[in-house]
Amino acid sequence: MRLGFSLGTLLEYDEVLKCAVLADKQGVESVWIPESWGREAFVTLGTLAALTKRVLLGTGIVGIYSRSSASIAMAAATLDALSNGRALLGLGASSKAIVENWHGMSFSNHITRMQEYVDVIRMICKGDKVSYRGKFANVNNFKLGFKPIREHIPIYIAAVNDKMLKLSSSIADGTILFLRPISDLKVTVGKLKASKEKFDVACVIMTAVSKDAELARDRVRKTLSFYIAVGRIYSDFVASRGFENEVEQITQEYKKHGLENIHKLVSDNMVDSITIAGAPEECRKKLRKFIETGISLPIIQFNPVGETENSFKEVLSTLREV
Repeated sequence: MRLGFSLGTLLEYDEVLKCAVLADKQGVESVWIPESWGREAFVTLGTLAALTKRVLLGTGIVGIYSRSSASIAMAAATLDALSNGRALLGLGASSKAIVENWHGMSFSNHITRMQEYVDVIRMICKGDKVSYRGKFANVNNFKLGFKPIREHIPIYIAAVNDKMLKLSSSIADGTILFLRPISDLKVTVGKLKASKEKFDVACVIMTAVSKDAELARDRVRKTLSFYIAVGRIYSDFVASRGFENEVEQITQEYKKHGLENIHKLVSDNMVDSITIAGAPEECRKKLRKFIETGISLPIIQFNPVGETENSFKEVLSTLREV
């Protein structure tokens, strides 16, 4: 079974390295490094390239407003060379708050920007001399100063809403879904795969595994409530999938009192619909349900329960053989 892991800001830097090495040794297909306000993805993945041998290395994801199309292409081609052809490029539009507050750019026309960025990145990573005049991506006589080790680096587009989903299926090698309830996934995956042959549908699944099932469920409640509280795109999406009451309660509690108690407002139904959390056998069954929706690559967003390395080993042993 294909299996990926997302190693994010819940981990210390040395823990990311240890978990990636363990994943590599255990035959995990891919490791993905998120960015947003966390560690710079390409630097982290470059380090992992030196420490691992087989595991694929993906940006999961980098935003298209934080770098030019040429700088993303240079980073991707460099990572691919350092890892001997193991790079995967996950791109996303990010959000209005991140783009405008942290990068000082206007969050608009992100569908057009994504289309242009993918066009330019593909040409540069192929090794071509590129001149491109777009609305957002403008490159004149650019050519990499080294020969890429392969002409095609797989590109995945992170998508929440319909327009980005449609774009991903038309121009990318795959899409990355997140916070999709199981009830919604089968329909979404069916539409994506019907529109393009050999299209890879990855889904990042918030996961916590522990013999203490309630401790694991409490861990994902904290992560899930955080995303809903601070991410307007995610809160709107989750609310539109049948969780209006929970989203409203979490949002109001966050406005009044901050993060401390908002996880208590995440219902059991939300946990069961969106995440993998609980005791090992329960988590194996839940992963099988996600796979039955048609997703081709489950990416486990690792939420440690207790000591990180032991927790990661628990997740690996639980899910690797599903």
